[in-house]
Amino acid sequence: MRRAIALATGNVLSRGGGPFGAVVVRDGKIIATGTNLVTSTNDPTAHAEVVAIRAACKALGDFQLAGCVVYTSCEPCPMCLAALFWSRCDAIFYGNSAADAADAGFDDALLYEEVSRPLDQRRIPMTRLLADEAMESFDAWRTLPDRIDY
Repeated sequence: MRRAIALATGNVLSRGGGPFGAVVVRDGKIIATGTNLVTSTNDPTAHAEVVAIRAACKALGDFQLAGCVVYTSCEPCPMCLAALFWSRCDAIFYGNSAADAADAGFDDALLYEEVSRPLDQRRIPMTRLLADEAMESFDAWRTLPDRIDY
């Protein structure tokens, strides 16, 4: 946890980046780290946890982080929490809370509200198009004999 916090603080002080750091550990060994790179890479998905997940998966040669634990300087936002669940890590430890993040100007309350709203009531309109044609990709997946389920 101290390494995640140090990464977060260092990212602010040395690069002017966001105050977030993450560390992926397996069997007591650091597999990968990540810091918030949103503004330096112009990538809104480059949160510390996502950066660390990508690096860990590359290092392990696997799309899953089974057997790994993640230490993050702050309670994961909805996007990062979803990515951590998809990674199938064993546990998540965090320092700052979502309320602490909101007090520092990183408020995810809107995202939590939007996810709970019906699709037709969200701030960004969502419209389903070409449902029958889109189903072709799922049909192809279902019949793929050597697919790797995840």
